[in-house]
Amino acid sequence: MEKLTYGTYESTLERSRKLEEDLTKNPANYRVLTGDRPTGRLHIGHLFGSLQNRVRLQNLGVNTFIVIADYQVLTDRDSFEAISDNIRHLTIDYLAAGIDPEGANTFIFPHSHVPELNQLLLPFLTLVTMSELDRNPTVKEEIQAAGLKRINAGMYTYPVHQAADILFCKGNVVPVGKDQLPHLELTRVIARRFNERFAAQKSVFPEPQPLLSKSPLILGLDGSQKMSKSRNNAIMLCSTEDETAALIKKAKTDADRVITYDPENRPEVSNLLMLLSLSTGKTPETLAEEIGEGGSGTLKKALTESLNEYLRPLRKRRAELEQNPDYITQVLTKGIAGARKIAVETLDEVLDVMNMKI
Repeated sequence: MEKLTYGTYESTLERSRKLEEDLTKNPANYRVLTGDRPTGRLHIGHLFGSLQNRVRLQNLGVNTFIVIADYQVLTDRDSFEAISDNIRHLTIDYLAAGIDPEGANTFIFPHSHVPELNQLLLPFLTLVTMSELDRNPTVKEEIQAAGLKRINAGMYTYPVHQAADILFCKGNVVPVGKDQLPHLELTRVIARRFNERFAAQKSVFPEPQPLLSKSPLILGLDGSQKMSKSRNNAIMLCSTEDETAALIKKAKTDADRVITYDPENRPEVSNLLMLLSLSTGKTPETLAEEIGEGGSGTLKKALTESLNEYLRPLRKRRAELEQNPDYITQVLTKGIAGARKIAVETLDEVLDVMNMKI
């Protein structure tokens, strides 16, 4: 087997830039695979960091597959009782943010309901070595973050399962952050090794390209860690305006009354300015100048008002969707059917080139 290497970030950045240019010109040539684990409801970090980009790609006309990675919840969590409820609320958050499953090019589905997708895991596992899984830096970080003392096999193989998520629909674009590049590189290697071993005459799988996120890292209200519900530093999309105000009021800042945008030396204040920028369209530097000596109180008041106004239509739509559970079931059923149709076709092709058809 070829040695698995991750390449340079600079080269990946350049490929992503060229990909972005072509996406706008030839959207029909691409299939995007993206998704989330159903561990809870989504927050504004998800909205600004990924949801808005998914809506943008969908609206360009790119075929968009959104996988709800429910099996992956089992890799590092003991609780499974809330998975079904979380799947439904995740779907509500997607729809409220602007994902449109009514069109022909958008599918939302949990991967546990697409058995043909999961069947790809077996041949894919034969294409990677244990040492390659051991070296995956993203898995190491997730194990450390979860504080796991006993590592189950699902955690080690979850990058391979992720490859099945991407390749079942022959996804050729995956929006990612820098920290997710090792997972995607493993998917690219699996696709290449499968084609070389089983389908040299006619490649079955594309090597998916990373589309690097242009969104800034959204820190939590503590200003020191990535926004996360489990860290109690997040503003949820389902939060009320009063809850949002209370959370922002408690956000960490510093003692300097003059507001400046300085992410390196003033991460807490700068993060609030970035959130204000995202909800107003003004640059963080401009906002810092406008607030000036108004201090953190003025900054928090401005952020509360602008963020609540920005989220008001989304929250209204979300409340309406919560009252219509049958529609959520309909969306998921349609997404599962669409994903399975494609997965059946892909698996049939896989079995054919592997000489397993009877």
